[in-house]
Amino acid sequence: MIPVILSGGSGTRLWPLSRSHYPKQFLPLVSENTMLQETIRRLNGVSRLDPPIAVCNEDHRFMVAEQLREIGVKPAAIILEPVGKNTAPAVAMAALSSKSADDVLLVLPADHVIADIPAFHTAVEQARTLAEQGALVTFGIVPGHPETGYGYIKRGDAQPGSAYGVAAFVEKPDLETAERYLASGDYFWNSGMFAFKAGVFLQELEKFNPEMLTACKAAVADAKPDLDFVRIDKSLFMACPADSIDYAVMEKTDKAVVIPLDAGWNDVGSWSALWDVIDKDGNGNALSGDVLTVDAKNSFLHSSHRLIAAIGISDLVIVETADAVMVAPKDRVQEVKQVVDKLKARKRSEADIHRKAYRPWGHYYSIDEGERHQTKRIVVKPGAKLSVQKHHHRAEHWVVVKGTALVSKGDEQILVTENESVYIPLGVVHSLHNPGVIPLEMIEVQSGSYLGEDDIVRFGDLYGRT
Repeated sequence: MIPVILSGGSGTRLWPLSRSHYPKQFLPLVSENTMLQETIRRLNGVSRLDPPIAVCNEDHRFMVAEQLREIGVKPAAIILEPVGKNTAPAVAMAALSSKSADDVLLVLPADHVIADIPAFHTAVEQARTLAEQGALVTFGIVPGHPETGYGYIKRGDAQPGSAYGVAAFVEKPDLETAERYLASGDYFWNSGMFAFKAGVFLQELEKFNPEMLTACKAAVADAKPDLDFVRIDKSLFMACPADSIDYAVMEKTDKAVVIPLDAGWNDVGSWSALWDVIDKDGNGNALSGDVLTVDAKNSFLHSSHRLIAAIGISDLVIVETADAVMVAPKDRVQEVKQVVDKLKARKRSEADIHRKAYRPWGHYYSIDEGERHQTKRIVVKPGAKLSVQKHHHRAEHWVVVKGTALVSKGDEQILVTENESVYIPLGVVHSLHNPGVIPLEMIEVQSGSYLGEDDIVRFGDLYGRT
């Protein structure tokens, strides 16, 4: 069985912690590991597993590779989607990349929480058995309350292996309908997790959406290896229709079965959902970071950098990052998407990026910026190298704080050690290498008429960036 990890989401519902360039699947929200890492780790103990296939946004490729490396996982492939087309094309590309049509794919979103791992393993083994027999298996979450934020699956006739046929997939209901679903006992929450043979899924996709399969076949056939990644041609993939697995296949096929799963599942789709699954103090508060409370109840408070002091509050969500603070009643946190929409309409960077930005060579943190100047703290991993590049609109001053930098500046090679600096004039071709065994830390001061990240002309790059 091959785990297929879907990691293409943008995570705007957990803004300001989750942003489009650093969405929730890459954050350690419920443990010391990120949600992507937890998705892989909870498979430990499942028998006969092949290395996973990850499918992710092209912009997130280095985060996926690094986070898998951190937990000692070497994937069979990391497939890069040049544009988001929903889950059906992502899974089709994974199925087309598998070694055999008889391979069972276990499709898992990278941003879910599952508390009862043994129950999850039991359901996975049941799904494997049914998938080997030709079924398209989905996991239906046994509902604990009338939820209006999920789609539902109505069960049909009982099947072998504690499974049921699928009578219908239904859209997110209103509260009255959700209460009726819960009372009937015939409905499950739609988890978005699946198991099926690669060949069976592709056969059903060809039957119900041949245009999608044709486009995916063309894109995979033209795919190019790029370091650890499989790069899909954008122009070919743009021709692919966008659709979910549910709409493209599961709602139409007669091979669908559902396995009930009662394992403490949560898709962490909002701050209130995250409050549900993490530990709380005696007053029902979920606290993270530097937080002090006086007479606070049933609230979620997360501090990334500064002290949060909360007095006399209840049922609030307060989330602090280096560049934003979000405050909302717990029952209105779904409306955070409206904030993100307004930020995007005003072209504000807080919609997409944090002050801390990750790169394949390390990361940088934006300390200060103003008209014609910007200051960053840069950390370069041992042995890593920034691309050979130049800038049309800015000059740079580098001050080494820790470690040693080997700087190429035009035709010069300069070794810069702690408390030393180097100046890179506008238009000069340059690069930066950490030749040491400890991280290189330095301060970069940029000055010029334009300081955007797109003012980079690359002449060479270890990581395949253009």
